[in-house]
Amino acid sequence: MASVNYRRYSKKVRNRDNPQPSPLSPLLIRIWGRFNSGGSGSFVSEDGLVISNHHVGADALQKVSTPQQDYLRNGFHARSQAEEIRCVDLELNVLQSIEDVTSRVNAAVPSGLSADEAFKARRKVIAEIEKESLDKTGLRSNVIALYQGGIYHLYRFKRYTDVRIVFAPEQQIAFYGGDPDNFEFPRFDLDICLFRVYENGHPVKVDHHLKWSKAGASDGELTFVAGHPGRTERLLTMDELEYQRSVALPYRMSLLKRRESLLIGWSARSTENARRAREDLFGVQNSRKAFDGRLAGLYDPVLMGQKAAAEQAFRARLNSAPQYAEAVAAYEKIRQAQATLGTLVPRLQLLEARDGFNNESFVLARTLLRAAEERPKPNGDRLEEFGESQKASQELSLFSERPIYPDYEIMTLSDSLTYLTEKLGFNDPTVQRVLAGKSPRARAAELINGTKVRDVAFRKRLYKEGSSAVLAANDPMIELARSIDEEARQLRKTSEAQLEVKRQAQGAIARARFDLDGTGSYPDATFTLRLAYGPVAGYNEEGRSIPPFTTIAGLYQRSAEHQEKPPFDLPSRWIQRKSHLDLKTPFNFVSTADIIGGNSGSPVINRAGEFVGIIFDGNLQSLVLNYAYEDTQARATSVHSSAILEALTKVYGAGDVAQELKSGKANK
Repeated sequence: MASVNYRRYSKKVRNRDNPQPSPLSPLLIRIWGRFNSGGSGSFVSEDGLVISNHHVGADALQKVSTPQQDYLRNGFHARSQAEEIRCVDLELNVLQSIEDVTSRVNAAVPSGLSADEAFKARRKVIAEIEKESLDKTGLRSNVIALYQGGIYHLYRFKRYTDVRIVFAPEQQIAFYGGDPDNFEFPRFDLDICLFRVYENGHPVKVDHHLKWSKAGASDGELTFVAGHPGRTERLLTMDELEYQRSVALPYRMSLLKRRESLLIGWSARSTENARRAREDLFGVQNSRKAFDGRLAGLYDPVLMGQKAAAEQAFRARLNSAPQYAEAVAAYEKIRQAQATLGTLVPRLQLLEARDGFNNESFVLARTLLRAAEERPKPNGDRLEEFGESQKASQELSLFSERPIYPDYEIMTLSDSLTYLTEKLGFNDPTVQRVLAGKSPRARAAELINGTKVRDVAFRKRLYKEGSSAVLAANDPMIELARSIDEEARQLRKTSEAQLEVKRQAQGAIARARFDLDGTGSYPDATFTLRLAYGPVAGYNEEGRSIPPFTTIAGLYQRSAEHQEKPPFDLPSRWIQRKSHLDLKTPFNFVSTADIIGGNSGSPVINRAGEFVGIIFDGNLQSLVLNYAYEDTQARATSVHSSAILEALTKVYGAGDVAQELKSGKANK
């Protein structure tokens, strides 16, 4: 693989040599938002129209679908605002401001505290900052650690919870080529979904939105990407990377492959099973392929050799100056903390991270149980997810009317209880307590059939009445959650203490790096707004030249090459309306923009600030971007703006949507 560039990180919205927010942020940051489903979106009309990816909106489409009307499979087009479908529990967060609170956070954690005390002190001050901001502004307020704790910024978001579906194509064209083509290029995907954001029952009027480009992206053109990359791990030490390579990623890959096999088998039993499992199966397969790519990167001796050399060189600089003694010692602290964290696997993952209880009923039950215990506590003493700053979003999810299917729940819980038993051993006391003398499948059926947590009214009552009501309910799923909660909390407490050790150590390294090199390198991704850039450019792969564009003609050619067999078959509308299309229209394209998971739905814009495409994927070579940036082969993949208009007008008869995109105004 080609050499990597460690200093080119996705840019946070700030000046390169100044860690304070950029003066551009008060206006321009409000164009872009992040969805609680894990992707990005942007306003493209003054009447609240937002564009994102189909796979970002897939969860929302699944939740409003029924056996009679499958919007995820068949697509959807609202021909008027009255027909737009309100999403069940989709939330769009739009950044309003950023404030540096590093000094206040660090001042609240004096030296000399134990790891557990330091973690509690840091959590308390962060909760105070978030609560003060929420009370003062009414905005969702989150303190985000950057540079692994070198800097803390307070992000304020405006929450929109009335989000309605305007347009979505069929999943078959949005995810054309299925798993075989995922993370590959050439691609032929119309991976888009359009929403409208409402407030007080009316479409939101936005002051700033992206304007549509008439021409779209062109070869060699410099483009910019604005979005919310979820997580990168470019600042990890070699000890942390080794843990990822030898423990964390192999564990995750094994679990994903197991779940993939389970869902494929379930889906094959009936059309309705396939509908219910479709979105989960996509998520599992997508994650499996992504983690496989990351693991391949960590197995690459060139990448790991360069990472090791860079760390050794930096540590040599630290060793040469006595004032950096704290940063020198930090590496050993990280090594020891990481080793301790490794001893918690797999129990931490199985019990606290719920790998042994993989179903929605358990999530709801444990949320009710812990809410009853956490909410009476002072805000700063609660588990993070029960803080006041998280309350509104948590309640949106807890009281969601989304469909939950008992047979599907039995299947997923049965398999995860089996996995729990395999990993911990049948005679493990926790396993015996969980199974209660039954087989995993019999126990799963007993729990799912006996619980009432799928009833929204039941959840609201217990949540409102608190601990006494939760205890008196004697609900089997809640009692299951209670039976493992003490051990799960202790595992979490131990983990959090070690993470605090790492956080302090990484903060010391970050301060030394700032002192030696300034702020020229960028923090790891944190699902906060970043700007990236790069030209539209093809690449070479195994001796072949890969052009930067595909065309609509290439879509039909690929279908013919595979004799129109799944997953390369075309929706009927695309077959019937082929003659109406300009087959030379660019479809997908690649650029060198620095992206990662979470950038899905990020707009691609040109120098004029116009929308020329939308990120939906990267190629296989881009999966290494989790650990380091490289632009020789790694590419971000986007849908071309011209293909979007061509499909809307000539395939879907959605000229009204196309016109709004071009004019920036809804058709009244």
